[in-house]
Amino acid sequence: MTIGRRRLPQRRASETFDLEVAGLTYIVTASRYEDGHLGKVFITSPKLGSAADTAARDAAIVASIALQYGAPVDVIRRALCRDGSGRANGPLGAALDRLAPADGSPT
Repeated sequence: MTIGRRRLPQRRASETFDLEVAGLTYIVTASRYEDGHLGKVFITSPKLGSAADTAARDAAIVASIALQYGAPVDVIRRALCRDGSGRANGPLGAALDRLAPADGSPT
């Protein structure tokens, strides 16, 4: 069975915000489909080329591919590492937590 990729429009609105996780800062840019579903996440660190930057970029690329092939954002969020209080341990989890709707509906 082949599942198709849902591509985002070439021109689209995006939101950008700063994020701090484990004492490191990141810049997150996210794009959504016209229906509001999350379709792409970019995460970078001001320390370009660092291990943290590479790991964050790679995680965002894989998450974006999964979202474009239909993976629900909540499934991705639940699969990521969290501390004992349920807070995300990494930048992707923290970014997805911030981007997810407050009512818990899938994005």
